[in-house]
Amino acid sequence: MDFGQILSEAVGELFSPTTAAYALAALGLAVHFGYSGLLNFGQAGFIAVGAYVFAMTTIHLQFPFWLALIAAVLASVVFALILGIPTLRLRADYLAIVTIAAAEIIRYVVTTNTLTDVTGSANGLAGIRQDFLRLNPFPQGTVYFGYSSNDFFFRVFGWGLVVILGIVVWLLMRSPWGRVLKGIREDELAVRSLGKNVYAYKMQALILGGIFGSLAGLVFTLPRDVVQPANYGTEFTFFLWTCLLLGGMATVLGPIVGAMIFWVVLSLTQNVLYGLIQIGALPFLSTTQAGQLRYILVGVALMLLMIFRPQGVFGNKKELAFS
Repeated sequence: MDFGQILSEAVGELFSPTTAAYALAALGLAVHFGYSGLLNFGQAGFIAVGAYVFAMTTIHLQFPFWLALIAAVLASVVFALILGIPTLRLRADYLAIVTIAAAEIIRYVVTTNTLTDVTGSANGLAGIRQDFLRLNPFPQGTVYFGYSSNDFFFRVFGWGLVVILGIVVWLLMRSPWGRVLKGIREDELAVRSLGKNVYAYKMQALILGGIFGSLAGLVFTLPRDVVQPANYGTEFTFFLWTCLLLGGMATVLGPIVGAMIFWVVLSLTQNVLYGLIQIGALPFLSTTQAGQLRYILVGVALMLLMIFRPQGVFGNKKELAFS
């Protein structure tokens, strides 16, 4: 078992495009729940909407990258409006029910055989990154920190978005608008008594976090060059909640660092278990079972974290008062 190789692969996950996508989507959840108190269990739906609209406009309508990106963002706004209009005037648990159901509806709709020509059904859509790669400023054939030009570009694009949008959230949450959101999270009736339109603020927060999810769908999809419905199941949302809880709910750095910790721990546990199986140290365990066991280990670690540090790595205990 090569521990150097295992550690190298784990470190590589720190700045992978997948980790960046999880960081973006978890940052959207922080806007929803951490700062606004909106219980969204369907962030995978926003991710799927962004990825599929980008793919369909790129393949079927031949949209250039920037136009397809705008279409994906607008689609997430429409999706947020559809979810928010009937639910945001009601209790928080209604939004949770609607979002988790809507995410599954999106996944089943794009999987149906009737829409095979449009969505690709279970096989998905492939060949969506050609126009994006034309924007690559790094010369082909050059290796950057061990990565090819295209791989490095995916990382720069994904983490560039994380940094920019992280700064946007940091500034927004220190503005009067962000302070109103925090007030809604703490005591909605008190904010309403001050004459604020709570419904409008909730809708704006839902839209903003949904846009983050949509952009995460692009960052997640572009390196793979394929969008498939199997990637956007409910477990995606629950992994994002894990990232959020690991780092801290009402922070900017929390979701980002939480995503990094999540993927490093997953990589370490998987490769260590595979290595132990290869050398015969775990003869009772198959590689398939090891893949499931790593999630159990991460779950145990998360439970211990909730017991000994429920506010997360960067969280503040004061932020737990609303939960």
